[in-house]
Amino acid sequence: MISVPVAILRFLGFVLWTLLLLLPFLALRLAARPRIPDYTRFYWRGVVAIIGYDVVVHGRPLENGSPVLYVANHASYLDIIVLGSLLHGYFVAKSEVAGWAGFGFLARISRTVFIERSRGATARERNGLLTRFDLGESLILFAEGTSNDGNQVMPFKSSFFSVAEGEVRGADGMPHAVLVQPVSVAYTRLDGLPITRALRPHLAWYGDMTLAGHLIGALGMGRITVEVEFHPPVTVAQFGSRKGLSAHCHKVISHGLTRMLAGRPAANS
Repeated sequence: MISVPVAILRFLGFVLWTLLLLLPFLALRLAARPRIPDYTRFYWRGVVAIIGYDVVVHGRPLENGSPVLYVANHASYLDIIVLGSLLHGYFVAKSEVAGWAGFGFLARISRTVFIERSRGATARERNGLLTRFDLGESLILFAEGTSNDGNQVMPFKSSFFSVAEGEVRGADGMPHAVLVQPVSVAYTRLDGLPITRALRPHLAWYGDMTLAGHLIGALGMGRITVEVEFHPPVTVAQFGSRKGLSAHCHKVISHGLTRMLAGRPAANS
């Protein structure tokens, strides 16, 4: 079921594609920073094609000219490839990612926002995220703070939603509440057949899994179908607090994941 030669070929394709687009990207950072989200989305779409993944989208991402906080569940680094191919935005990652070999470099040059997970860092991290909103940039957040086996959604850290309590300057130049859009990501099919609970860890990266070993499984299988559901956007005012907002996002993302893994039609289909 897992082909090492296929995994190696796909990984080499990823490396070559990355090297091919790296210099133009670095030039773009210097000359036309607002175009970076377009370029990175083009890059990730190329990666999706190279690794043999089919992305099925339910609903639509909110792109109305104002900054958006996209909140998604998290199974592995593959989520970055999938969501990066769909969204104009920058990822929010734990500070440890900056030090990862290869992937850390890509994260740094693509202007990923690195945050600390200590309790005392909440206010500082919130201000950093609001600064990016002030620049008109949308952000992509994995609110679990860690990855899991892809069969469930772990509890969200409500502190991550403190940024939603602020305001952003909208496309009309006026201050507006931060719009938060929940997003469910599910790895559902292998070569057209449902992926079983036992197979899904080949795609999810968590616990003490090694990156090299996981890459062989993630890239060495057949064609993987990934379903992404964009839920209706909300604001913190609708729920009275960031904890209420966090609970709502967790609920709708969990329901979306469960529904797609069970093969039932998504609400936005």
